[in-house]
Amino acid sequence: LVRMQFLQILSRKLGSLEMLFQIPFCQKQFPNTCLSTSASIYSKKKKGNSYEQVDQEKYKNLVHSVTSYKTSAQTPETILEEDNLLYGPPAKHRPQIKAGTKTPRNWVPLINPSKRILPVSSDSNVPMKIRLQRTKMPSVTRILQQTLSPQQVFYLERWKQKMMEELGKEGFEEYTKNLFLQGELFHSALESIFLSEEMAARDQGEDDSVAGYLSSVEHVLEDISEVKALESGVHHETLQYLGLVDCVAKYRGQLCVIDWKTSEKPKPFLQNTYDNPLQVAAYIGAINHDANYDFQVRCGLIVVAYKNGSPAHPHFMDPDLCSHYWNKWLLRLEEYLDKN
Repeated sequence: LVRMQFLQILSRKLGSLEMLFQIPFCQKQFPNTCLSTSASIYSKKKKGNSYEQVDQEKYKNLVHSVTSYKTSAQTPETILEEDNLLYGPPAKHRPQIKAGTKTPRNWVPLINPSKRILPVSSDSNVPMKIRLQRTKMPSVTRILQQTLSPQQVFYLERWKQKMMEELGKEGFEEYTKNLFLQGELFHSALESIFLSEEMAARDQGEDDSVAGYLSSVEHVLEDISEVKALESGVHHETLQYLGLVDCVAKYRGQLCVIDWKTSEKPKPFLQNTYDNPLQVAAYIGAINHDANYDFQVRCGLIVVAYKNGSPAHPHFMDPDLCSHYWNKWLLRLEEYLDKN
């Protein structure tokens, strides 16, 4: 196109053409036949494609590149055919299928359909506290500990190594011992509060290791009523496992298994509590299949209290969420039984 415009400009000034043809280079590049034809076409101002009058053989590549620019002979159909020849038929896109929830081999319902609910007795305001029977049945804690995923084991070991590097072996043992002791004191203080032993609770609250945790859960305690069990042993008669439930009470009108946890780091979301939801679901199933309890539970509550007194995070588990974690618990229980 640029060459044609150049030729058209030159055709307007014929006097300059004579000087141009005296240069050998231009004589080779622009012969008389090409110039006279182009000049003639320009002067007559014919409509149509100017490239048809160009020396097709000499400027074959240039003409082809220019004329083929505006339109393409390729169509979606021809492109598909060409791809089929080169690469074979295209693979159909298949949307990623989410893995379905694995079903336990021996599924047992969370709610016991055959359990008789006894009428409320006159002394029902006294929380139950059944002694945990030490038998060969594994505990919920033991089952969860022995079925940790490789990723959970990795992070747990990394945390232990980091703490041992900072505190030393003996220091780390002392640290874990104190954490366990603080948890026991915290649970004892809560038990005293629920049993209306205000003086005992106040005395234990003077201990700095417990005072922060109690301050942390004050707003949660306001929503708890009708305590039915405290530090009470449970066992699943069908699945043969046992555990010790922290508390069974109503939280905002819903009967729940309540699990009290202490933490030095904030855990604002349920997933931050790791296997605690499975533990709560396991306790709910055990209560519902334990003849010692004349009631059934459908909800759970995990309360994470903080030593510095910042507001605790309560994580409520509705019936659907409890059923979800119940299935996960049954799978972990099967894994434990397979290993042992």
